[in-house]
Amino acid sequence: MSISSATDETAASPAISSLMTFLFAATCGLVAANLYYGQPLAGPISADLGFTPAATGLIVTLTQIGYGLGLLLLVPLGDLLENRRLVLVLIAASAVALVGASFASTPSLFLLASLCIGLSSVAVQVVVPFAAHMAPDESRGRVVGNVMSGLLCGIMLARPFASFVAEASSWHMVYYVTAVIMVLLVLLLRATLPVRKPHTKLSYGALLASMGHLALTSRVLQRRALYQAGMFGAFSLFWTTTPLLLASPAFGFTQNGIAVFALAGAAGAIASPIAGRLADRGMTKAASTLAMLLGMGSFLVSHFATDGSTLAIGLLTASAILLDFGVTTNLVCSQRAIYAISAEHRSRLNGLFMATFFAGGAIGSALGGWAYATGGWTMTAWIGFCFPAFAFLLFLTEGRGK
Repeated sequence: MSISSATDETAASPAISSLMTFLFAATCGLVAANLYYGQPLAGPISADLGFTPAATGLIVTLTQIGYGLGLLLLVPLGDLLENRRLVLVLIAASAVALVGASFASTPSLFLLASLCIGLSSVAVQVVVPFAAHMAPDESRGRVVGNVMSGLLCGIMLARPFASFVAEASSWHMVYYVTAVIMVLLVLLLRATLPVRKPHTKLSYGALLASMGHLALTSRVLQRRALYQAGMFGAFSLFWTTTPLLLASPAFGFTQNGIAVFALAGAAGAIASPIAGRLADRGMTKAASTLAMLLGMGSFLVSHFATDGSTLAIGLLTASAILLDFGVTTNLVCSQRAIYAISAEHRSRLNGLFMATFFAGGAIGSALGGWAYATGGWTMTAWIGFCFPAFAFLLFLTEGRGK
């Protein structure tokens, strides 16, 4: 099976409109946010539903497991099924899962809903290749960058949104409101999204089997997935452990204070369209180099941010922005590169790419919690530095060609 000669089915199409690009970006942000509401709400949910201390971590873990399964089992369907219908079905399923979470009265029911929220939230990874298909080659990086900025805003704003709503009402209200948003989004997308029928005629089994071939033969996919695994591992480690640091006696932040700090990370979303434009101009390597250096630099800066002073808070905020800029820039450049491999295989390539770097994020989160408990922020920051450093060292072995 060749993956280098597929014809881009949209190369001759007119540029995607700004309004449609915004709709794709908003969709990604709103759906991706569903993955992160449980993180700041784990405590109240656990207390209300009677979770044991050991089981509380499953609130987040089951969502992540569902998302990982969806990346490998559902996202590839974007290369097989009509994309508009697939997106609508997945977002409608998200609405049902969110309603289930809001009405759950036992830990087992809530965990089942969490798993389904993760599975259905992979709609965003069908939407991004969908947008790439609609964009002509010369502006694909810009379009993907703009769409990714929406996704990243959703990720970064989900935690403070959930914290503020729960503080004002209850954790149930977070899931009520977001379920309604999903229903409204389905109605809007049903009226506005174009129909896109893939050309692939494989069976579902053959489709999944072809992913193994792609993973083994595409050097661009392999490298870009590992680069982003390193960057996203650093991202997950940082955002898993900084709430612990900020809540420590040195800083004494409340839940709302931590939520406000998290808003600083949303500034990294502005890097997406910039990175997309650089990639469109053939500057992927330069942008990736800058991204990884920013990732390493962010943790070096954070070493001076442990005493709880105003300066320390400023340095930690700067670290968050630098890291998010780096992670976002490398993500958009990587997606631009893998989408150029083959139009026919974009959803499968995207699923493999996302599953790989999502695994890096899971490793970062796990190591971050252990490092902070073992050696405080100093140890945590050095381990965080190693993630983008690994990506950069691997990047330096890349030849002159992509």
